Amino acid sequence: MIKKTKFGPKFGVADVIIYFLLGLFALITLYPFIYVLAGSFSDGNDFALGGIWILPRIWSVVNYQIVLSDDRLWFSLMNTVIITVTVTTLALLLTSLVAYALSKPELKCRKFFQYFNLFTMFFSGGLIPYFIVMVLLGLYNNYLIYIIPRVYSVYNMIVISSFFKGLPNELRESMLIDGACETRIWFSLYIPLSTPVLATVGLWVATGTWNNYFTTMMYTMGQKELMTLQYFMMKLIKEANVVNGDIPIEEVNSQTVSFAAMVLSSLPIIAVFPFVQKYFAKGITIGAVKG
Repeated sequence: MIKKTKFGPKFGVADVIIYFLLGLFALITLYPFIYVLAGSFSDGNDFALGGIWILPRIWSVVNYQIVLSDDRLWFSLMNTVIITVTVTTLALLLTSLVAYALSKPELKCRKFFQYFNLFTMFFSGGLIPYFIVMVLLGLYNNYLIYIIPRVYSVYNMIVISSFFKGLPNELRESMLIDGACETRIWFSLYIPLSTPVLATVGLWVATGTWNNYFTTMMYTMGQKELMTLQYFMMKLIKEANVVNGDIPIEEVNSQTVSFAAMVLSSLPIIAVFPFVQKYFAKGITIGAVKG
């Protein structure tokens, strides 16, 4: 415990150990990104010799030139941005709408709908039946395969519903007296008051959608028009011949190019996270303890 004296805070042995362990944990967490960043700016031939841990010995931006010159990057980036924005927006609207309905005890057959949702969260048919269903629905090799299956999550609905239950019911009753319908109350009252939990759930959905490559691999034929950014990264990492004719082959290798692709693909999430971080812990806590 930190004790205050007239000369300022006094650190005990336990405090020093705690801060040391926290600093060590932060370093372990950050180091993989530092290593990838150093590799992405390294000369490929020099990086292959090993010994690069924090800073490049020979700086080079050729890896980024190769990634940025690949037209598949721009197609996959555009697809991923459109899919992420669409899925996050629809998921927040649909999930919060269901959460609002299930948070009200006067909903008819409320228990049935709750147990039905819980059953689907704990039990599934498995990968092969799911694949067959997607094919029968006409979603295989279809752009909608990225959107329709991801716009609703039972777990996210439970988190948002728990938050809604903690809001004063008198606000809803006053709007009912004024003649507002349930849809108007949900959109005009509950949505604005639920910024912390919606920001938290939105970050979960956006991150999961942005990092998704499995859908492209399993439910599309890998055409450029349907390729997502993470699937492009996976292909880039696996490809041995990644160098175009304008760049000397000795300046790059597949690993340094894949590092550059990793850095570029992570930048949007890194840029967005600081704006929603202040809602993150608050949204999880309120959604978990109220109900």
